[in-house]
Amino acid sequence: MYKLIALDLDGTLLNSDKQISSENKAAIDAARSAGVRVVLVSGRPTSGMRESLEALNMVSDDDYVLSYNASVVQKVKSETIIRSQILTGHNAKQLAKLAKQLDINIHAFSHQKGLITPAHNDYTTHESVINGDTITLIDFEELADDEAILKVMLVDHAHKLSAAIAQLPAALYEQFTIVQSAPFFLEFLNKDSNKGIGVKALADHLSIPAEQVICMGDAGNDFHMIQYAGLGVAMGNATDDIKAVADHITVTNDQHGVAKVINEFVLNM
Repeated sequence: MYKLIALDLDGTLLNSDKQISSENKAAIDAARSAGVRVVLVSGRPTSGMRESLEALNMVSDDDYVLSYNASVVQKVKSETIIRSQILTGHNAKQLAKLAKQLDINIHAFSHQKGLITPAHNDYTTHESVINGDTITLIDFEELADDEAILKVMLVDHAHKLSAAIAQLPAALYEQFTIVQSAPFFLEFLNKDSNKGIGVKALADHLSIPAEQVICMGDAGNDFHMIQYAGLGVAMGNATDDIKAVADHITVTNDQHGVAKVINEFVLNM
């Protein structure tokens, strides 16, 4: 029996209109009523997940949320940290120099300053809109070396970003966890952070073995948790690399794929 369901948000739980369908909500409610834990795991900041948490009534201190690609695992109500492995201002400055060399836009999430970028661009504006964050313009060289940085992102047009990815030094992959969450978003995390590590940390905290965990996602930043789970599920709209590692492929996020999996594998409907 599955005891923990970990759900990505964008492209998975949320449909193309960024809404949770009534079908998905009903299935999640039924699973929770049956004693199954359901958690949201996203590249978004916790603030950008709040609307979905409230829509699902997952706002108590018995609920957990995994934000910034599970770099932070915490209780929802008290915000008590279960696990946190993040970056520093020194890392952000290093990546800002790289972005300048590659002529790519960059932004980051600072614990103190929120969403920060050295220059306005359409992709940081998009990040701001979907999460309800204010953008702070700052030269990353002004950051203290020890400033708490949740994650850093190279952000630009898909073709331009792909060309930049091809030029990344191999050493960066040893220093950071690097995942692509969208064609225009490349995310740099602490080397000891990814969604798989985060979900495992929560499962261990709850004494739930991997074989009793379902993880669902659609993009590159979901790879590690789908690989970790007892049942790793790719959405019908997932990228090919995610479908390749998944145990099961469901229908798309616009066809209530989350509900279909819960009904089939958890509720036996």
